Amino acid sequence: MFVAVRTLLISGASRGIGRAIAERALADGHRLSLGLRDLVALQGTVLDPAVAGSDRVLLHPYVAEDTAAAQAWVAATTAHFGGFDGLIHSAGVFSRVGLLFEPGEEQDIANTMEVNLMGPWWLTRAAWPQLAAHGEGRIQVLVSMSGKRSKGKLAAYTASKFALLGLCQTMRNEGWELGIRVTAICPGWVNTDMAAAVRSGPSSRWPTQAMAAEDMTQPEDIASLCSELLCLPNRAVPFELAVNCSLER
Repeated sequence: MFVAVRTLLISGASRGIGRAIAERALADGHRLSLGLRDLVALQGTVLDPAVAGSDRVLLHPYVAEDTAAAQAWVAATTAHFGGFDGLIHSAGVFSRVGLLFEPGEEQDIANTMEVNLMGPWWLTRAAWPQLAAHGEGRIQVLVSMSGKRSKGKLAAYTASKFALLGLCQTMRNEGWELGIRVTAICPGWVNTDMAAAVRSGPSSRWPTQAMAAEDMTQPEDIASLCSELLCLPNRAVPFELAVNCSLER
């Protein structure tokens, strides 16, 4: 299959799903602009510009809670590569805060919403002119199955993901006539540090059952799906992609 080379902004690429997506995209031949909290996190890896080449990879500071960070990253990417035509939101945080939260946990709720909802919102807003100018712009958003249903008592995290899925639907509506195609990717259990944190937490907050790490969806599986999505023409890009390693009831 012929793969058109794209220039992609990818958040959350220092580990987990985001890193797997970035490594696969680089292997596919795409140019990458990676927004990172810690610029040394990828030093010496295949995603290091010193290894991959500065013509293939740009690393730029990006903190989702900083409202100015998105515009700065977009401006730097445009200056470096001359533009871009894809945006993949993978940055996110986990929260254990429940419905009956304790005094003082309000800040955790606000931070979860700021990173999981407003981060993608600010970044999409900043990237929109570049995506619209291309005619076949792409946005992929790592939402989670927690944006489609609530199975436990993780109120802050689930609320942020439900809101993010709603935002994705509006992105799709706004971008359709401009040729921007949006896919909300909703995995269940993925073998990442975040999944380990959920499963090791209080059982009262999330109904879990024993599952070996190798039985979970792997970050590389999500990366393969993202890779395939980038190959599809405008007429065939799915809006929502649910990925399960266990039966949902």
